[in-house]
Amino acid sequence: MGSQNLKEAAEFIYQNLRLRTFPVAVKFLKSASEFPEKTKRLYGWTMGITKADLICVPAALAFGLSETTDPDAAIVRLFCAGNYSKNEEAARQDVSSIGKLPKGAYGALVIAPLARAAFEPDTIVMYGNPAQVMRAIQAWVYEDGKRIQGNFGGKVECAEYLMAPFKEGVPRVVVPGMGDRVFSLTQDDEMVFSIPAKGLSVFLEGLRDAGNKVGAQYPVPFFLNFEPQFPKQFLAIGKEVGLF
Repeated sequence: MGSQNLKEAAEFIYQNLRLRTFPVAVKFLKSASEFPEKTKRLYGWTMGITKADLICVPAALAFGLSETTDPDAAIVRLFCAGNYSKNEEAARQDVSSIGKLPKGAYGALVIAPLARAAFEPDTIVMYGNPAQVMRAIQAWVYEDGKRIQGNFGGKVECAEYLMAPFKEGVPRVVVPGMGDRVFSLTQDDEMVFSIPAKGLSVFLEGLRDAGNKVGAQYPVPFFLNFEPQFPKQFLAIGKEVGLF
């Protein structure tokens, strides 16, 4: 999909879901040498990330950026050290469900607002409140009716919403973890919805059509087709003064 189409898609998503922040395009790269022109290494609209820029240890392990040959064991140690798991057995069970990339398979990520992406993304990420994410889910399910599966652990969730659409070609609904909230300023009311970029056109169609015959939209309209009832004391006084 060309840059103009990405811009139009981003605007359509932004307007239909009324998102607080822009939809984000993400691409996995072999190395920093593949960064698009004008990519910033830390700040800016198009941001490139390598091992040197990533301070989150569990994320770096999950993305295959460390030197260890056993990232699972290292993450188990982290979970136990932070008391996120009751014991090593629980930690191993938890870590086994976290998506990971092979060591050295990808050495960089490039991230940009979808509307400004000068690259073909692998994953598209949206932050929104539960009602906005509900509409996004309805849009995705509209085409084939396959409900979205969840994988929740409350930790290393960036691997879940960035990696699963890329590796498995499936969308993800994610409750952001501590790292998102402490370092990325994710708000208490925000969730994440991400899709494989190859499914963008299907998602846009669903966002346009899902529930349109019954007024499904965001903001969700409240049902107001009823007669309000005031307390009987108020009604009595209203009758006394000739209002009813």
